Amino acid sequence: MDNIAKTGLAACAAAAMVAGCASLQAGKSQARATEPAGEFHTWAPTPPMGWNSWDCYGSLVDEEIFKKNADWQAEKLLDFGYEYCVVDIRWYVQNNVCGRYNEEDPVFTLDEWGRYLPDPKRFPSSAGGAGFKPLADYAHERGLKFGIHIMRGVPKMASDKKLPVKGAAGVTCDMIHSGELECPWLRDNFTAVSSKAGAQEYYDSIIELYASWGVDFIKCDDLSCPYHADEIEMIRKAIDKCGRRIVLSMSPGETPLDQAEHAAANANMWRIVGDLWDVWSEVEHLTDVTVAWLATAHRAGSWPDCDMLPLGRLSVSGFGERGDERNANFTREEARYLFTLMAIAKSPLMLGSDLPSLGNEDLKWTYDLITDPLLLSAHKNGKWPRALRHSAEETVIISDNEEEGTVYLALFNRTADWRRVEALGISANLAPHEAIMIEIPASYDEQVR
Repeated sequence: MDNIAKTGLAACAAAAMVAGCASLQAGKSQARATEPAGEFHTWAPTPPMGWNSWDCYGSLVDEEIFKKNADWQAEKLLDFGYEYCVVDIRWYVQNNVCGRYNEEDPVFTLDEWGRYLPDPKRFPSSAGGAGFKPLADYAHERGLKFGIHIMRGVPKMASDKKLPVKGAAGVTCDMIHSGELECPWLRDNFTAVSSKAGAQEYYDSIIELYASWGVDFIKCDDLSCPYHADEIEMIRKAIDKCGRRIVLSMSPGETPLDQAEHAAANANMWRIVGDLWDVWSEVEHLTDVTVAWLATAHRAGSWPDCDMLPLGRLSVSGFGERGDERNANFTREEARYLFTLMAIAKSPLMLGSDLPSLGNEDLKWTYDLITDPLLLSAHKNGKWPRALRHSAEETVIISDNEEEGTVYLALFNRTADWRRVEALGISANLAPHEAIMIEIPASYDEQVR
């Protein structure tokens, strides 16, 4: 911390808090008053942490790859809170291709009720109707929680075949959907229409199936941008009646800010930006959007989501969705900036790296970053994150550790030059695109931890 100086910490900090945060105290009270009361919010009392297969393996993740990453996660990351391991998109397609979606001649895997099943070639343990239960059991045996990605709606193949809807006598899948509001970037499904008989029962049936597999986490795509309130509510009802605690993640972003109340009332997390990759301009945009959402990040159990962390080894050769195989194209300062932002903003932390690669010598610094005790403490224990200052040049965010009587202070240099950033009497000389976090006593005495 040689680049940090204290400048009359107690007096300056107190003055800054009075001048800059009086309205934020009122914001805290308002946030407390509107905290959702639904039981499902207790299923994610802190922002979920884990691993998702998308950034490395696109739509080609298979059972062997999943197990390799789950083993490493359980051994090296679980103790730090990274508990969810998630199979991302199109696990039900038997002829996916690298770098794009195969929409020319996809071979889907469905059951007799029009519900997607895992591709038995990529996931051999799913054969014979076992579904993802063996893979979920594998994760659970290692202390992990198992998640899957789904697309909203009803499979077109189920509609074409007029497959029956389980739990809705006389209703077939072609009777519960509309061709309107179809996903523009992946055309596997039709929109389920809540006013049509059997639509709720269809969602009930797929969530019932996932619960029987032991699924703990569902990332539902094409749900929150555009914002499909009716289908969100159907999914919420289906999860609440399935008998299993399944955390609901809504994707993609940007979720409309004016839907914050609805999102918080129905989901545990929701994306606030589009897909985040290892591009600095995307981190700049994320900073602006994150600050705009900070007032909603005060609700235990419902979390604005900055997307997966594109750190470490990405787009593994022969599998990746975006670009060539590479270590993330961030400087170490930029990587720390991103992780610090997501930690203090209490975003879910879902790693996108090929996890075993984090054991390589050239990526040890990335492992050290994602297991940084102070940053993870702010992520878990910080409350009421709020921006003291936000501009094109710098951002300052604080949150409170009420149990310890401390404050987490994060300083961000958004410029391409060295810049001195000061707040609460603390001054830090930051490298280009660098951030730093400090924990200080809430009493603003002279000690900097």
